[in-house]
Amino acid sequence: MTAELKQKAGPSRRSLLMGLGVGAAAGALIRPARPAAAAVSAPRVDDAPRAHPGSMQGRVPFYGARQAGITTPRPANGIIAAFDVVAMSLDDLERMLKALSARAAFLTAGGPVADRDPKLPPADSGILGPVVTPDDLTITIGLGASLFARPWLAGLAPAKLTRMVEFPNDALDPDLCHGDLSIQFCANTQDTNIHALRDIVKNLSAFLVLRWMVEGSVPPVAAAADGSTPSARNFLGFRDGSANPASGDAALMDRVVWTSAAGEPGWARGGSYQAVRIIRNMVERWDRTPLAEQERIFGRNKVTGAPLDGGPGATEHDVPDYAADPEGAKTRLDSHIRLANPRTPASAANLILRRPFNYSRGVMKNGQLDQGLIFICYQSDLEQGFITVQTRLNGEPLEEYIKPIGGGYFFVPPGATGEDDYVGSSLIQAARQA
Repeated sequence: MTAELKQKAGPSRRSLLMGLGVGAAAGALIRPARPAAAAVSAPRVDDAPRAHPGSMQGRVPFYGARQAGITTPRPANGIIAAFDVVAMSLDDLERMLKALSARAAFLTAGGPVADRDPKLPPADSGILGPVVTPDDLTITIGLGASLFARPWLAGLAPAKLTRMVEFPNDALDPDLCHGDLSIQFCANTQDTNIHALRDIVKNLSAFLVLRWMVEGSVPPVAAAADGSTPSARNFLGFRDGSANPASGDAALMDRVVWTSAAGEPGWARGGSYQAVRIIRNMVERWDRTPLAEQERIFGRNKVTGAPLDGGPGATEHDVPDYAADPEGAKTRLDSHIRLANPRTPASAANLILRRPFNYSRGVMKNGQLDQGLIFICYQSDLEQGFITVQTRLNGEPLEEYIKPIGGGYFFVPPGATGEDDYVGSSLIQAARQA
């Protein structure tokens, strides 16, 4: 079972941030020595965690033209965290992004923890021991709409980046929404994610104040007889991500996930829009709902994940034939899968790449379990992607059993291409030239 560490913000959050000093922080951070090369995990053909994860020495490179953790195969554990940024100037923001990239590069590569005078606080939390193991860790950095309210970033916001608004079924908790910056941590083990989060909270304390975070996991899934790996199940018991576009298809990802220069500021080319939704599941009510009704609501067989119009031997990856079922006799017109993806020529423009995790945060005051889904998706166009899909889902029968309570929209900049680069460098360069 996972737990949530949440730092609530009182009415004086902004004044608190402005009162924090920014002089002694990350500019003084020393870039750790680059460790010896570690084995890179073999690519996986799907997003379901393996029944037997790879060695904790598996490494996903931090440096690259695009940030890792988007099309990278999803490991079993994740954390999504949002921060308020303390930056009084463009120089402050640049120092923060450089320091954050340096820490992320070390944490994802792994290596020995630096020794320090015992009279001083230790350099590391120690929860991974004296040598940090990479554990397939990815650290994905996103920028929120509120960050671009700074006057020195005027006119540079990504074209489709907006502040998340409530949909009809939402009950958003202000303390679990928005943020100037998001960080998604993904690793084989949750301790690796927690270690990375604590490292960044400690080393970036002059620039970043934790606003909210939720941690989650997905169950490892054994391979099927044909060698494929089924999608992991969510806390409603259904396979989640059956119709996800293939993250290994580079041409498809160029269309679905990565931004191009058209309509976007030049610095944002090769980035992606990130939509995060914290969705509580009313599991007690769901568990008392007849199986046949559950399957009609989703439009899929609960055991196999196959669409309801599939015959014997159908699998979750079979494509439903809505043209042969125009009245919804097999797959209801208001079923989740049919509304989310009607599979029309027009809806092909609304594809998103999902990267969800299940969360469990104990029990609520009313005695109900606080469980649900950390829904994370990526797309090249936030309006055509998540916002359009969610608008189609408004009023679906599944709303009786789910309640979105938090999240936010962010833009993930292009990656840092090497040790002399950092995430967000293209934005800083554009701001200096403006």
